[in-house]
Amino acid sequence: MQNGKKNFVIDFDSTFTQVEALDVLAEISLEGHPEKDDRIQKIKDITDVGMSGALNLRESLEQRLALLDAHKKDLDPLVEKLKKHVSKSFKRNKEFFDKHSDRIFIISNGFRDFIVPIVSEYHVKPENVFANSFEFDESGKIIGYDRNNALSSNNGKVEQLRKLNLQGDVYVIGDGYTDYEIKAAGLANKFYAFTENVERQNILEKADHITPSLDEFLYINKMNTAISYPKNRINVLLLENVHPRAIELMKHEGYNVEVYPAGLDEDELCEKIKNVSILGIRSKTQVTARVLESANRLIAVGAFCIGTNQIDLEACLKKGVAVFNAPFSNTRSVVELAIAEIIVLMRKLFDRSSSMHLGKWDKSAKGSFEIRGKNLGIIGYGNIGAQLSVLAESLGLIVYYYDVEEKLALGNARKCGSLEELLNVADIVTLHVDGRPENKDMIGEREFEMMRDKVIFLNLSRGHVVDIAALKANIESGKVAGASVDVFPQEPKSNDEEFVSELRNLPNTILSPHIGGSTIEAQENIANFVPNKIMDYINTGSTSNSVNFPNLQLPTLENAHRLIHIHENMPGVLARINKVLADHDINIVGQYLKTNEVIGYVITDIDKEYDKELIKSLRSIDHTIKFRVLY
Repeated sequence: MQNGKKNFVIDFDSTFTQVEALDVLAEISLEGHPEKDDRIQKIKDITDVGMSGALNLRESLEQRLALLDAHKKDLDPLVEKLKKHVSKSFKRNKEFFDKHSDRIFIISNGFRDFIVPIVSEYHVKPENVFANSFEFDESGKIIGYDRNNALSSNNGKVEQLRKLNLQGDVYVIGDGYTDYEIKAAGLANKFYAFTENVERQNILEKADHITPSLDEFLYINKMNTAISYPKNRINVLLLENVHPRAIELMKHEGYNVEVYPAGLDEDELCEKIKNVSILGIRSKTQVTARVLESANRLIAVGAFCIGTNQIDLEACLKKGVAVFNAPFSNTRSVVELAIAEIIVLMRKLFDRSSSMHLGKWDKSAKGSFEIRGKNLGIIGYGNIGAQLSVLAESLGLIVYYYDVEEKLALGNARKCGSLEELLNVADIVTLHVDGRPENKDMIGEREFEMMRDKVIFLNLSRGHVVDIAALKANIESGKVAGASVDVFPQEPKSNDEEFVSELRNLPNTILSPHIGGSTIEAQENIANFVPNKIMDYINTGSTSNSVNFPNLQLPTLENAHRLIHIHENMPGVLARINKVLADHDINIVGQYLKTNEVIGYVITDIDKEYDKELIKSLRSIDHTIKFRVLY
């Protein structure tokens, strides 16, 4: 196996495709069958046991085929479904299949009937596909398989490789025990455990290398990849119990994902972030300038929440780190909580429920009011404030709002010209402002004095915008008849840490642990939105919805290379970039530039091969912050 040629032996089920084909066939063939769900689960269980090496292959095939009750007519829809489930990293790297088609072999314990139509679209030659074949009865029902085929027996892949007698190096990529057996028999140089779709622990332990995607395999073997920044080299750190959907998306993209359940303090994060490419946080973790100094590989930060005041956005800019958040994803959840708490506070339900739990029956209308006809004062008329305005009005509240920026009133909401004007008129005051430093203690003793007696007060925005001591004093004096606080100046880093606050044990006061946006729907929305924005930025350079970068929505890259240049916003940088390209005889297909006060962001698409000197020259341009290439 040492004549310089490279042969690539690739498994099909859960490697070339994201799924096990017989599992998908079961979904088709058992449609309408009374035992469908039970049989499908049994087939999946048999597949897993067989792939781990704990079940004889023929027994596995026979048991699954018996449960399938499949027909030849089911194969065409199966192929169409499988085409949609080709592994993402295989789709990204079609050039690999084009370039090495003579040396790529699909060796599978699956069936040629559906494998050949799939892999042929990737220029894998039909004669290089080795798999089982179905047997049919006269009506076309699948009744078995060709028992003379070595691949229907245990150790069949080994026997098939021996027959092929491949000359040169042999690399095996697969997810099951039968793929490992090829290496164990001495017929392959290396076995790569492919984990993009499934991980089997006993297989990982036997692998020469664990490859989370085809990108990883191509990268470590110094072969062509679809992008210059290999996905397997992108390390992701997700803190504060980010929703599992975000983890799933980023792992599926081929990233290396580490998850930590709590927030980290500055010293801890400085240590953890050293080789991190993508950082995902919620509200507790502070991304400071000092943290960013330790971040030698950081490309992007994802705030899995609305606010970004916990992130030093300017320091991120200066380091060329794009920041993305979820400005709309949990809006509805916060609004619903605000509405619920307004009703609860106006009816004093919280205190009455607590009394009931102590055995006290206090049936009385004293201090209980409807919300209809009351004046709701909304401070901050952004996404949350505006949606709260609409829902509140539909419940009969009269809405007033105040915002430092010019905002269009929705429905019959009435704009106030000053904070004082709003505080004077509102029966209920609710805060929905951002965390900018100038908002610190925006509600203090002076503002409480301006409010109406027996006002209801809510803060679901940021902890530092309210003077807690002043709020406590006004609750105790009765000026504030009820309060709800979801955010605090100091919050525990994890659920194991005690919550300490002056507001504990005050009457008609609802304290909640920063859960305004903590619904299943909101967290799933955020977990879809933020990773997709980050992945789009990494894969295409698009900065749409970035909090700190100039926003550019870029066209899909086709038949070109994309050069991404981030630099200090200084005159003449674009001219120097174009001079370097001209000096290297590079033709520009498209170019996009956008700047803000701190940085310039230039995207250049070129249509020809380039040498390393071009990259070196672009990196060395004065005022360059970051440079990368997309193929």
